[in-house]
Amino acid sequence: MADPQGFLKVRERELAPKRPVALRLKDWREVVDPADPKLVVRQASRCMDCGVAFCHQGCPLGNLIPEWNDLMFRGREREAIDRLHETNNFPEFTGRACPAPCESACVLGINQPAVTIKQIENSIIDQAFMNGWVVPQPPSRLTGKTVAVVGSGPAGLAAAQQLTRAGHTVAVYERDEEPGGLLRFGIPDFKLEKMLVTRRIEQLKAEGTRFRCGIEIGRDMSWTELRRRFDAVVVATGATVPRELPLPGRELTGVRYAMEYLTAANRRLNSPEEFPLPGELDAAGKHVVVIGGGDTGADCIGTAHRQGAKSVTNLAIGRRPSETRTDAQPWPVHPTLFEVSSSHEEGGERRYLASTVEFVGEDGAVRGLRVAETGFTEEGRVPIPGTEHLIDADLVLIAMGFTGPEEIEDPAQRLPRDTRGSFTREKDYSTELPGVFVAGDAGRGQSLIVWAIAEGRAVAASVDRYLTGESVLPSPVTAFDRAFA
Repeated sequence: MADPQGFLKVRERELAPKRPVALRLKDWREVVDPADPKLVVRQASRCMDCGVAFCHQGCPLGNLIPEWNDLMFRGREREAIDRLHETNNFPEFTGRACPAPCESACVLGINQPAVTIKQIENSIIDQAFMNGWVVPQPPSRLTGKTVAVVGSGPAGLAAAQQLTRAGHTVAVYERDEEPGGLLRFGIPDFKLEKMLVTRRIEQLKAEGTRFRCGIEIGRDMSWTELRRRFDAVVVATGATVPRELPLPGRELTGVRYAMEYLTAANRRLNSPEEFPLPGELDAAGKHVVVIGGGDTGADCIGTAHRQGAKSVTNLAIGRRPSETRTDAQPWPVHPTLFEVSSSHEEGGERRYLASTVEFVGEDGAVRGLRVAETGFTEEGRVPIPGTEHLIDADLVLIAMGFTGPEEIEDPAQRLPRDTRGSFTREKDYSTELPGVFVAGDAGRGQSLIVWAIAEGRAVAASVDRYLTGESVLPSPVTAFDRAFA
């Protein structure tokens, strides 16, 4: 602990400034400017190096947060990135796209604003890339064993990197034209620029991981053939089936899933000639309504603003969350709070207790939503009769979450599902099919990027043990672990 009184000397939580709204709406660059190194040092000094560091448990990766905070305070950035990489393969992804349950569990947060852990993490990895400290780590020997990873999101990439470094020959199969999964196609550039994804993919390739893009297992290659070719298979396909909103008018043109919209926008931005934006998914000049108050909905809001939407309205069926912790969500639980993301700062209207009753159309296209106030009964949340009203809508985006992974069509390889719709697996991520493992949202259900990376690291240890009889790879979580509750 560099400064035992740091948390007393620096009581304010300081964050790097965001670019002005008027400026950032003109482009797709990241919203937050890089943090001033002096600011990072000041904030790192607030870490108390607790005897029982709850931030370790708040983070499923078990990041050694007090240690790299101390190293940053002392100006030992090279050691800080080594310590950060000990537990996290991709800190530039978690530092940008994770809601930071570690900060919710920060002991300082009991009576002061929590340490700015995400910001410090981002600063460490950004400095490391800038200084050339992040280099490929190819294995010193090969085991002769082969592993197929199906899906190239954060869980698949983490598993592939760990297994490649352990000496196995790893091939990652991705049905999209480029690897990265939702990191590349689901998260907008203003939140995670795609250069960050590309440079990590290049590192994995330099270490020996092979990528097979444009191949959908079950269509271009059967699951049976995949298992025949490889000694082990990791299913990391994510929970990509969107939650439906089966209401009258659902078939109208202009009512689309949020991820369809975000994927089209990302493809258009990064490959404009190859993937022109369909007119139905272009928000320019339209009244846009986003149904769902989570991160995906916020990403849709920011994207619609940048496309030039005429108006943006965000509907949430429940009550507006509290701005501070309630008795039902005490420290160190990661609470559900009212948050204003960068996308919300950019404009639009947020409505709570809003139940969509009907999609209203004209000539086959959506032109509005009939919305009622939400009531609460023994059966759950229901529209209150007599409160219906109409709001304009030319593009409606359903951002209500996901129900599980897509089905494996091969009857001989089909995996059973649990009551939540996820693929069933054992504590060590193995399934009833020998040599087949499930990691990430495909088995856990819709979750955080930090859990995906943690499961990717853990499943790699299980696969390594299955192939060789033992493993020294870290296994931060089991398939049955859950966050503070």
